[in-house]
Amino acid sequence: MILALQQGLKDDGTEVSLVKLCRWFDVPRRSVYYRPCKTVPKLQECFVAPIKALIEEHPSFGYRTMAHLLRMNKNTVQRVFQLKGWQVRKRPVGFRPRIQALPSVAKAPNERLATDLCRVWTGRDGWASLALVIDCHTRELLGWHLSRSGRSKTAESALEQALIARYGCLGKVDKPFLLRSDNGLVFTSRSYTALVKSYGLQQEFITPYSPEQNGMVERVIRTLKDQCAHRHRFETLQHASRVIGDWIGFYNHQRPHQALNMKTPANNG
Repeated sequence: MILALQQGLKDDGTEVSLVKLCRWFDVPRRSVYYRPCKTVPKLQECFVAPIKALIEEHPSFGYRTMAHLLRMNKNTVQRVFQLKGWQVRKRPVGFRPRIQALPSVAKAPNERLATDLCRVWTGRDGWASLALVIDCHTRELLGWHLSRSGRSKTAESALEQALIARYGCLGKVDKPFLLRSDNGLVFTSRSYTALVKSYGLQQEFITPYSPEQNGMVERVIRTLKDQCAHRHRFETLQHASRVIGDWIGFYNHQRPHQALNMKTPANNG
């Protein structure tokens, strides 16, 4: 400000020293003479190279997940993200009124499973339906099935695969537990409800138009789409099934989960 004022007076034909101007406006001279000497931050290639390689392989991973997989300090990884411009910016979201909902989180394994359906583009075979079943405590994807039809058989196959993965065989469970889903035609059909009842499970349905009540499986579907389905151009149903199966194995056994203190779902039982 003082320098700009001095230059303005000079342009008007009046010479005034900085000492006088500082005394007139009661401004310390050191504030006028100060020049910032901040150096450009430097990044070590030993940190940047592995982070960049992992970003190219998994572009949707955040810095905490990257730090855990690379066994680095999360603050170091975040700093590299910021300086390189790799930090993902969250889209601003306005106020959304929420109803009072019962969360799908469970306190122990085999207390509550959650299931849902989504659609996946499979190239020449068109749209396919993917059914998922997740344990709401461990976050492990226990069962899944991909098929061309979105009928109850798709959801039934995913449920039976989940029971086999958890108990080793099909049959009535020793201790009944909850199976949460939305109110879709598949999960309310006679065939599906009869199958659930035959295995000794108890169905519970979320409030209509309230998908946040089934947020556990909804979040897994979003993760699967971001990190798998949207990153591949599936050619056929078989190709999609193979890639999705590999990703689910990675999700259960290798991908750390923040809600599980950076453990993997398969190791949180």
